[in-house]
Amino acid sequence: MATGTGKRLRLHGTIAHDLGTLIASGHFKPGALLDNEVEASDRLKVSRTAYREAVRILSAKGLVEARPKVGTRVSPVHRWHLLDPDVLAWIFAGEPDVQLIKALFELRRIVEPPAAAIAAVRRTTAALKTMERALEVMAHYSLANEVGRTADQEFHATLLGSTGNPFLQSLTSGIAAAIARTTIFIHQHRPLRDPMPEHIRVYEAVRDQKPQRAQQAMARLVEHALRDATEARQGKRRRGAAAQPPG
Repeated sequence: MATGTGKRLRLHGTIAHDLGTLIASGHFKPGALLDNEVEASDRLKVSRTAYREAVRILSAKGLVEARPKVGTRVSPVHRWHLLDPDVLAWIFAGEPDVQLIKALFELRRIVEPPAAAIAAVRRTTAALKTMERALEVMAHYSLANEVGRTADQEFHATLLGSTGNPFLQSLTSGIAAAIARTTIFIHQHRPLRDPMPEHIRVYEAVRDQKPQRAQQAMARLVEHALRDATEARQGKRRRGAAAQPPG
């Protein structure tokens, strides 16, 4: 019985992933109507229950809105839960919209540099030790490795946590997911640049309680990451164009 339940969960999760990727890639535009439950389940050769559960997942993440007698319609992008780890994964699974990339890093510019400045004033010894350990793991494994990427997320999460501001802290999981997804995307489509010097400068400014220096160092880190993500998207697009058959 448990095995059957697990298969059903995997099935509707797979359907949600496939539909979510199509929506995030722009294949289904905002306002587009998806196939109704009967048509979609027949086309995908799955049960209506599995398809219905997949749509519920997408609805809970803001990608679609299902209304009786109207159908399931793709929602405007501003209604998507854009910092949800699954939504970010779907966005970066294909060729992410350049405006979405810029908007994501605009959010990081708004949040992280000022947060670094606050953290430089309020950080604790325990937080510094956590950041230092994260830097050591990043240096050892690099961001090409999942262990290194997890340490990178811990570094940024500790920085936000060090502000002591619960509203900033509530952004931790979303910012961490954004960092992880963009790093994976960059690694897949261009050589990874060594991020350690930038992270070390942020750490040293926070350690030395230099708010302005911490803010500037974090701003540079985010700007360089934006450049990397933009170049990675361009590289992915060039390779995609080269792979297309002539004519």
